[in-house]
Amino acid sequence: MAYNLKTKIWQTGALEWWGMIDNDDLFLGSREFPQPPEEGDEWLVVATGDRFKIIDSEICRIATGEKQPW
Repeated sequence: MAYNLKTKIWQTGALEWWGMIDNDDLFLGSREFPQPPEEGDEWLVVATGDRFKIIDSEICRIATGEKQPW
């Protein structure tokens, strides 16, 4: 897959998206992950509460452990 991103990303056989961010493998979500990922996209990973955003063609974690309202 060719997405013009600086962040290395991959999809597992379980259709989960992972990325190498700050030398850590981080779970980027499954259905939450934007398809195709584009500049300015922002999403919340329900399983972890982490929020990510694509800034300057790089996936950045902008929040961790956000509580769900439900």
